[in-house]
Amino acid sequence: MSVFADTSVWSLALRRDEPASSPEIEALRRSLETGSVVTTGLVLQELLQGFPKPQAHAQITAHFAALPMLVPDRDDHVRAAEIRNLCRRRGIQVGTIDALFAQLCVHHDLPMLTTDRDFQRVADLTRMPMWRP
Repeated sequence: MSVFADTSVWSLALRRDEPASSPEIEALRRSLETGSVVTTGLVLQELLQGFPKPQAHAQITAHFAALPMLVPDRDDHVRAAEIRNLCRRRGIQVGTIDALFAQLCVHHDLPMLTTDRDFQRVADLTRMPMWRP
């Protein structure tokens, strides 16, 4: 099964120093080996913004060139706003981009691979599948 790896996992995996050792990083490595990782342009953009050096840009762009890219449609944006509003009504702060990531996981039935524990709170309120170790 494919997974949607969010920016937090990629950021840890691509660190210049020794990448962190965690179940999420190992799951990302396994998923990359089997070709079962999907992403979206906003994950790529967030990573490029977080690694400003040109060498990092080239490396990240090369890594992402082989990955299937999900392109949100109008309905994804509408439903992401609904997710964000639902969370806000329940006292959970979710950013616009994270709400869109959650919606893409719901829409494509992709488990969210993340180290950001706030996504579990989103999953508790929505049909977003979460990756489990």
